[in-house]
Amino acid sequence: MADDIATLAGGCFWCTEAVYQNLKGVKAVESGYIGGALPDPTYEQVCSGSTGHAEAIRIAYDPDVISYDDLLAIFFATHDPTTLNRQGNDVGTQYRSAIFPHSPEQEAQARAGIERAQADQSAPIVTTIEPDAPWYPAEDYHQKYWERVGDRNPYCMAVIPPKLAKLRKGFGERIDA
Repeated sequence: MADDIATLAGGCFWCTEAVYQNLKGVKAVESGYIGGALPDPTYEQVCSGSTGHAEAIRIAYDPDVISYDDLLAIFFATHDPTTLNRQGNDVGTQYRSAIFPHSPEQEAQARAGIERAQADQSAPIVTTIEPDAPWYPAEDYHQKYWERVGDRNPYCMAVIPPKLAKLRKGFGERIDA
């Protein structure tokens, strides 16, 4: 069976990518930009907040091993979907919480996922569901960032280990050992 694709924006793509890269059924995770107006934006342009793009990840996965619903449950458990255009110290529309469905079925699942996740939140979820849009892979030095150099980046060391702890606690059986 061919891999399915999920596109999620949950703040810094380094931090989101680290959560998904070692899950059973996930074939690849690519960091990139989606949802803006400028073709082929650079990291610096996206970070300026002027392009409309979100930092996001594109996940290629085997739906026979891990479902889209599972990917969404992990998404909501490992970032704060209640803060508008912000994840921690990262502020701006480029750090918004957003889902970019690739089909009407994914859109329906995203809506249901938000509804399910709301029960675990004390504030309203502000995650948007946005239309699929052109995908621009981030520069090579952003790919597999945590795996390559994240442990030498103080920001990553402050943000990613707590996300991975939440992942292990709630979804340990999904992690590829």
